[in-house]
Amino acid sequence: MRIVDLLKKQSIDLNASVADKAAAIDHLVDLMAAGGNLNDKELYKQRVLAREQEGSTGIGEGIAIPHAKTEAVNEPGLASMIVRDGVDYESLDDEPAHLFFLIAAPAGGANVHLEVLSRLSRMLMDDDFRDNLMNAKTPEEYLAIIDKAEAEQVAAEEEEAAAEAAAEEAPAEPETAAPSDRPYVIGVTACPTGIAHTYMAAEALENKAAAMGVDIKIETNGSGGVKNHLTQADIDRAVGVSVACDKDVPVQRFAGKPVIFTKVANGIKIPEELIQTVLDGKAPIYQGNDSSSEAVDVESAEKESVGRQIYKHLMNGVSHMLPFVIGGGILIALAFLFDMDNAGAANFGSGTPLAAFLKNVGGLSFSMMMPILAGYIAMSIGERPALMPGIVGGFLATTGGSGFFGALFAGFIAGYLIIFLKKALSHLPEALDGTKSILFYPVLGLVLIGVIMTYIINPPTSIFNTWLFDVLNSMTTSSRIVLGFILGGMMSIDFGGPINKAAYVFGTASLMSASGQAVSSGIMASVMVGGMVPPLAIALAMLLFKGKFTPKERQSTITNFIMGLSFITEGAIPFAASDPVHVIPPCAIGAAVAGALSMLFNCTLPAPHGGIFVFGVITNWPMYIAALVAGVIVAAILLGIFRKKRPQD
Repeated sequence: MRIVDLLKKQSIDLNASVADKAAAIDHLVDLMAAGGNLNDKELYKQRVLAREQEGSTGIGEGIAIPHAKTEAVNEPGLASMIVRDGVDYESLDDEPAHLFFLIAAPAGGANVHLEVLSRLSRMLMDDDFRDNLMNAKTPEEYLAIIDKAEAEQVAAEEEEAAAEAAAEEAPAEPETAAPSDRPYVIGVTACPTGIAHTYMAAEALENKAAAMGVDIKIETNGSGGVKNHLTQADIDRAVGVSVACDKDVPVQRFAGKPVIFTKVANGIKIPEELIQTVLDGKAPIYQGNDSSSEAVDVESAEKESVGRQIYKHLMNGVSHMLPFVIGGGILIALAFLFDMDNAGAANFGSGTPLAAFLKNVGGLSFSMMMPILAGYIAMSIGERPALMPGIVGGFLATTGGSGFFGALFAGFIAGYLIIFLKKALSHLPEALDGTKSILFYPVLGLVLIGVIMTYIINPPTSIFNTWLFDVLNSMTTSSRIVLGFILGGMMSIDFGGPINKAAYVFGTASLMSASGQAVSSGIMASVMVGGMVPPLAIALAMLLFKGKFTPKERQSTITNFIMGLSFITEGAIPFAASDPVHVIPPCAIGAAVAGALSMLFNCTLPAPHGGIFVFGVITNWPMYIAALVAGVIVAAILLGIFRKKRPQD
């Protein structure tokens, strides 16, 4: 398979005109669809936008390679466009992007295309190749330039492979030649999807090393598997290692070597700085641990802000916690359906055997919320050794009455305790290295987290937690309405982003009382109704104000209705991304109205998710529906008023 097999003429635009990043993605997705590669264009676009939220695919040098690997792709394909005047794509070098390649990879099946895509990624790091593409006058000439460059690269790869094979087959000879005076650096690159950035970072590091007179070998961990595998001989010879990865890769093998851990984007953006840091002896010695990778900041890498680090650790805990909360919460909600007579009573769940089963299983899952939250926050900070003390700290928070806030403290404290222990025990004899992870870290971590949680965190936090629970329960009607208004609006500010997640986490936390018992929560009801409004409002607006939406946008009407009813707020993301000024405020206002009305009508919800499927267990569910409908209508009308007319061609 060649690149030209994936890139069709109808998917090429050599004179594209786009106003911004959102418009660029829209046009590229249209070009991809024109090539017949997609079975669900809107879903594919959502996946592309989701990838951009992880980090811009504008790699610098005027290049952008957005991509997505999803079930919305029928067959692998490429789309390409040139924006002569450039467009702001939030690129790594903050310069406009001119040359675009959009990649569509199917979720399953053979990965033969991935080798082709990795070759394209490497080719784009060549200045002459990019210049030739920019000067192409027709799609045919454009494809011919690509095919010629690929043929040259394939020939070079085959020649290199043949040389390596010959070297392996040749009988071993005594090493008589003097060792090379050139320093030898090794590295690993990997990105979440393993399609583009993995190989571009490798190419950038290799090119810069050649210019610096440095020998280098880069192992790539892409979707097609590990390529250019680093041998023990490579590791022993290397003066240091550059690990430019955004996902876990095996690094225990580098223990004792100077290692830089950084983002894959830095492999593209600052390859010289990474290599020079290793050569200058400024890379820290990697001590090794029991995990697959270690996130370490270095002088050469862009340091994350404290707020970003806290958010990253918190979201790691939340993402692992949610399955326990959602699964357990919905089973408990179903138990309400089968034991309505005892709902809210001490003997709830005793009415029928089915209710008892659902309550017990769901309650067990739900009770794991705090330990899992704390454990995976800790693991995000201190890696695998921090998992156990984090989980135990979460249990101590639950039993000690400090609840959700206590679990947050437990997670962060346990994580940094392990970091402290690693540093404190780093001077122990090497003979004891194998004992650290199985003896010192768990025992000392357990003792310390136990003391801290029992005697320092739980007493004041449990008092605060009880006070907060009492305050929320004793709120006046007007205060509850304001709270519902704020929470509902937060669910529609960034559609699955940090603000949305903050409101949702607050909602799920309210499902557990200060004593650790599952309860039906008005806060959770406001949060869910607020999250349901945006996709439903957009769907309704597309029916009522057809001229304000393009025919392409209106194709997602039914999809947005389904997503909204299922409490999947992310259905609004494509619309918000393409027109944030006219989409986000109406949706936020409508969601806020729905959240306020839910509180006004004293609606409560015992489940953390489910949308329309859990309406039967909502207290005062008819008025909950009324609150939802009101919020959707308000948002839809505002969308119809403020959105400009769209072309209907």
